[in-house]
Amino acid sequence: MTSAGPRVPGTVDRPAISVQGLAKAFEGAPDPVTALDGVELTVAPGDFLSLIGPSGCGKTTLLRIIADLVQPTVGQVRVNGKPAHQARLDRDYGMVFQAPVLMDWRTVARNVELPLEIMGVDRVERMQRSADLLHLVELDGFGDRHPWQLSGGMQQRVAIARALAPRPGLLLMDEPFGALDEMTRERLNLELTRTWAQTGTTVIFVTHSISEAVFLSTRVAVMSARPGRIMATVEIDLPRPRSAATRESTRFFDLLTEIRGLLHAGAAEVVERPVGSA
Repeated sequence: MTSAGPRVPGTVDRPAISVQGLAKAFEGAPDPVTALDGVELTVAPGDFLSLIGPSGCGKTTLLRIIADLVQPTVGQVRVNGKPAHQARLDRDYGMVFQAPVLMDWRTVARNVELPLEIMGVDRVERMQRSADLLHLVELDGFGDRHPWQLSGGMQQRVAIARALAPRPGLLLMDEPFGALDEMTRERLNLELTRTWAQTGTTVIFVTHSISEAVFLSTRVAVMSARPGRIMATVEIDLPRPRSAATRESTRFFDLLTEIRGLLHAGAAEVVERPVGSA
């Protein structure tokens, strides 16, 4: 798999993702719940943007609206210049969920091939593409295994390879490493930054971890408590390639402090907001 590396965010006129005036309310008794309100977000091609905010702020809901898995109440979402629904039909994005959601009766290689089978890609090309992607996520030699024979971290790498199989320009990731131990999580963070650098894919990554967001991203979008909105977007100017030493740098800790301060400010704003206010 060859690539010229990640594109420089902001160098293309048309954004990869544009979210304008977005709100989402879920109907329920006794009152509807407003999950998102007034969300504005622009993501440039080649960005690695993390969404972070308190539990229940609508991070996953926003990701699912971009993926056309949930419909907004009001507002507009465009992916690669087209409506989100059309982008889904055109397979413009791949998605990695909190759990790998692999098929235990299929081998690792055939799990990666699955979206290509659905697309009608011929067998030889499917096999080559699967082998290339397993190499990319450092799972050479595991293609004939079954998911239940792999660790949780290895299963998530298979899920990432499968999401990349159709060569999407956009990868949506919903807390993919949240259930893993800290050491495995940090190792997969390193592997994900390497994969992103090789593919140039635009990534939106949902996480609860400030350190994970800072380590991975080109930008971090900080969301308020429910109803969620984008309070601020922080540019992550840490040099690449990133390594374990990145986490020990002064700038890394400065960025952690800045984002933590924004999250605390957002929580205080909600506490002070009058009852019934949007």
